[in-house]
Amino acid sequence: MPTLRERASALKAKAAVLVLAMKHPRTPWYAKACGLLTVLYLLAPIDLIPDFLPVIGHLDDILLVPFGIWLTYKLIPTEIWEECEAEVARQQLQKPAKDWRGVVLIVAIWMLLALVGVLLVRWLLT
Repeated sequence: MPTLRERASALKAKAAVLVLAMKHPRTPWYAKACGLLTVLYLLAPIDLIPDFLPVIGHLDDILLVPFGIWLTYKLIPTEIWEECEAEVARQQLQKPAKDWRGVVLIVAIWMLLALVGVLLVRWLLT
């Protein structure tokens, strides 16, 4: 029986394949639409059942999102899925490129917020 870590690693690999398959030019439009709707529902602030309701509030997220992912997977043709799996496996063998732009952006935002905070405190104290 696979451990939780192995399952998480397999899920991460499948997610990478799914993202690549959604960008593939031969993926049918209805598979792309299903994937897009699933992601939009996952990110949307409005749910079918509000999250503030105990237990049942998260039930729609627990059921609908995995169902949408499964349906998207089933709508993608097998040859496209296998091609994308091979591409993800090839990319994992290569050394990933380091891109520091995101880190620099976040650090710059935090430094700007700290500077605004210091200036605001100085202004309030004078």
